[in-house]
Amino acid sequence: MLSTTVILLLGLLALSVAAAASVGILGLALSELFSPLPLANAIGELAWGSSAEFLLVAIPLYVLMGELLVSSGVAGRMYAAVAKWVSWLPGGLMNANIGASALFSATSGSSVATAATISTLALPEQRKAGYSAPLFLGSIAAGGTLGILIPPSINMIVFALIANVSVPKLYLAATLPAVVLAGLFVLLIICACLVRPGLAGERPVVTWRERIESLLHLIPPLAIFALVIGVIYGGIATASESAALGVIAALLLAWYKKALTIATLRRAFESTMRTTGMIILITLSAFFLNFVLSSIGLTTSLVQFVTGLELSTMGTMLAIILFYILLGCFMDTLAMLVTTAPLTVPIVMALGFDPIWFGVMLILLCEMGQLTPPFGMNLFVVHSIRGEGKFIDVIYGALPFCLILLLMLGILLVFPQLALWLPTQMSSVS
Repeated sequence: MLSTTVILLLGLLALSVAAAASVGILGLALSELFSPLPLANAIGELAWGSSAEFLLVAIPLYVLMGELLVSSGVAGRMYAAVAKWVSWLPGGLMNANIGASALFSATSGSSVATAATISTLALPEQRKAGYSAPLFLGSIAAGGTLGILIPPSINMIVFALIANVSVPKLYLAATLPAVVLAGLFVLLIICACLVRPGLAGERPVVTWRERIESLLHLIPPLAIFALVIGVIYGGIATASESAALGVIAALLLAWYKKALTIATLRRAFESTMRTTGMIILITLSAFFLNFVLSSIGLTTSLVQFVTGLELSTMGTMLAIILFYILLGCFMDTLAMLVTTAPLTVPIVMALGFDPIWFGVMLILLCEMGQLTPPFGMNLFVVHSIRGEGKFIDVIYGALPFCLILLLMLGILLVFPQLALWLPTQMSSVS
């Protein structure tokens, strides 16, 4: 049963079948092969029941919030403000790419949207200032990965639904690792530019008056982030309700900036519908696959198989990490998450690991999948917006940041409390 599942999954990947279709086809095939009951008859009820999950409402709302902030020009002014504050560091605007990505991630929830937005803003500056193309492109691609780690993250909502864990606790667990990871990205850039000054390009000259004036442009995204996250942890609203508040705030901000036009709304709504349709379809297919896996007993068999290998606890976890690193080279990260989480979460829990901690680890592995060739989505996004040069430049630039992600995974393995401390504090307070 297990070998058949692996062969089917690899076959669908080799045929480049769309993510949602791959998950659905795998569920149907396993149902026909191993179930005496017609499990496919449950698709309608499962689709209706899972799509009625209130938490899913947060996904289109978070996507729309990010689209409105881009359309209103907030993202562009935010990038310019961050650049004024960090451009004095070795690496100049490459540090701004990381900082602006972190801020935009706090209002977007999407890795691809973050990479695309920052690429549009940063690449013209790279050409003017003469930065080394590979490292500059890599900093944008790596900064974009923060979109699925920094709350509010869409991928974390999907994981929370699959693993049946608390979204607020998962958001809290990701907060400190996200700050540390962004700091490590910046440290990498600084060290690279100190060793090879030619990578740094020309540093812009900025006065303190310009820096202080630019703080006004950082207030809107920080205020929206504080609103969205604050009402969740304050017990005022759920994740879905806080997303709705964020959309209202983004609409008011767009109106204040005189950017709330019919064309702007149409563009934002169309982009939101496309992104949401893809995510929801993958999620519904995942719910059906989870149902099939439970019904045929594959999840239990896999747990027994792994425990029967008699590896040490840490050895098993390292094997899981290696599995995800390899899979991330060939599979879309959201599809990878929804396809494999139902299988790996029970194993991880049987080993005694906290599912909240594993959620953060899995999101970090998904981040690496966004940067690893040949199918790293952020690599393609940055290269397509660049519109010139060689694709290999983006790959070379992203590889050092992959090493930083590996370092971050190692830190969390050795110090799991980095992720668990804040959720524990919230539990003790509540």
